[in-house]
Amino acid sequence: MKIALPTKGTNVDDHFGHCEKYTLFTIDDNKKITLSQELPSPQGCGCKSNIASILQEQGVSVLLAGNMGDGALRVLNMHGIEVFRGNSGDARQVAEAYLQGKVIDSGDGCQAHGNQGEEHKCAH
Repeated sequence: MKIALPTKGTNVDDHFGHCEKYTLFTIDDNKKITLSQELPSPQGCGCKSNIASILQEQGVSVLLAGNMGDGALRVLNMHGIEVFRGNSGDARQVAEAYLQGKVIDSGDGCQAHGNQGEEHKCAH
């Protein structure tokens, strides 16, 4: 099993469509991380890029994200990737929390929050 997290540095990036990279964790049958690798973010924005196909080809079945628009969520789901939104902090700790059953999807798309009064646009 593989888990992907959109990241900036070592933390979950709150904006899926504009992350600097994806951190991929390979999980063994005992729910332990056996390998960590980084995948550069492709050109384009969120679901308008080919990231869903790339993640699917890499064997990713779960994506732990900060926030994302409904379009990106649909595209990832269509590629067989289950998405859990509302995550933040260190990517490895978030992945370990997921493996312990402590992560649930927030249900919030990124259109639900603003940026200090400015219109906030997400990757859809």
